[in-house]
Formats: sequence, C-alpha cells, structure tokens
Amino acid sequence: MKYLLCFLLLISASSGQAATLLVLGDSLSAAYGMEAEKGWVNIFQKKCDNDCQIINGSVSGETTAGGLARLPALLREHRPDYVLIELGGNDGLRGYSIATMSKNLRKIIELSRKHQSKPLLFSMQIPANYGKRYTERFRQAYPKLAAQQQIPLIPFIFEDIMLQPEMVMQDGIHPTEAAQPLIAEKMMDQLLPILNGTQAADIQAK
Repeated sequence: MKYLLCFLLLISASSGQAATLLVLGDSLSAAYGMEAEKGWVNIFQKKCDNDCQIINGSVSGETTAGGLARLPALLREHRPDYVLIELGGNDGLRGYSIATMSKNLRKIIELSRKHQSKPLLFSMQIPANYGKRYTERFRQAYPKLAAQQQIPLIPFIFEDIMLQPEMVMQDGIHPTEAAQPLIAEKMMDQLLPILNGTQAADIQAK
C-alpha cells in the first residue's frame, strides 16, 4: 500500500516527473550524531525509490528564523511540490517567544505557497520541565497555525520512541540510529496518505 501511495506521488507532479518533498527541519531530520544515510529522510527516500524525491534541507540546531532565512534559496534551487516544516523545537528549547516562532512559521508557509509549493506542518513538542504554561502554549501553537492556514498537520510521532531507552541518545532529546527506520515508517504512514489526499482534492476541484 505504501508503495502504491508513493507511486501516486509520481503522477501528482505537474511536470509528470517524480514529486519532490523538501524537508525543512532541525536535528531530528538532519541525522544528528550519525551518517546522513542512516537518517530517516534517507531511509524514506530509499523506500520511495524513484517514485518520489526527498530533499533534505535540515540543519542541526536550526530555528524557525534560520529556516525562514534559508528557505528562499532552497525553493529556487529545488522547486519542490511540497515542503515539510519540521521546525520550532530549538525555539522552544531556548525559550524563545512563541508569538515570534508562530510568525516565522507562518512566513515559511506563505513563502512556500508563493513558490507554488504545498506546505505541511510537523507538530513539535518540548520537555515538560520548561514549565506547564510555556509548554502548553508551545504545543497549541502548531494545531492553531495549521487550522488558520488550512494545511495538513503531521502529529508528533516521537512520544512512543522516546520511551524506549535504546531509541534515545544520552541527551534525552535526540533519537538514535536504531530509531531511524521506525521514524521513517511513521513518517511514511503520515505523509504519503496526506500528500495523495491533498492532490486528489486538487484534482476534484479542477
């Protein structure tokens, strides 16, 4: 089924070529602490084979401001069909303003649309020791923004993974190499149906 969905991405690209997905993320998508080929993004690409192209524009330590600054060049170079926005975790870990973070994410969404790319927002979470009020406001920022912008929201898939000691690095934040295949599997479960469903809706609207 997953390979069928990945094949459907192929026919969704307006050029008739494999659809492209730009992952604009931080260390969770940048294969932090391991070789790039061991990360979930590369595993995702291998499972899709030639039916979809995944471009990893992720940088460890990246913030929403940094991602916003880098995005124009990435959009011009790759012209992706979709942009997965996996940012905000480092904003939260550094205690940055949630209003500013949300503003940056909104600008990333708007910029993606301006370049004819469909934005997808990944819901981030931070440890509870940042205080109940800040942590809850941070968590709520993602579904609120996704609803306002009417874009798909990818749920935070790391909760179960972070409960398994062998899946988490000693810092208690970053997933290990052993966790990457599971992350890729969960990402495929979330992304492929959404991408296919989004394209189907567009076709029906024409």
